[in-house]
Amino acid sequence: MTTLYGIKNCDTIKKAKAWLNDNNIDFNFHDYRQDGLELDWLTTTEQKLGWEVLLNKRGTTFRQLSEVQKQQLDKESAIQLMLEQPAMIKRPVLIYKGQYFIGFKAPQYQEIFS
Repeated sequence: MTTLYGIKNCDTIKKAKAWLNDNNIDFNFHDYRQDGLELDWLTTTEQKLGWEVLLNKRGTTFRQLSEVQKQQLDKESAIQLMLEQPAMIKRPVLIYKGQYFIGFKAPQYQEIFS
């Protein structure tokens, strides 16, 4: 089964969901805020994608970190921050046939599902 992870009010999530629906692809949606976020899932996802790819450095939540926090970021501290503040995870995370993908671009999804 295909699973899309993110936050429901995110514009990129809305685009990804619309693309999946328009292309008749069944998927489950997991909202970090409503459905929760588990350390095991985050650790596995980090192992597949890397913490530097997974961490959303463009978002407001990241920009609100102190300069010291930003400079001292490492895998462990990034995972802890993402666990505490799921908005810091790049969106969406798509899991399809055991493979992990991040972000949404229609051509990328077309390739994944072709």
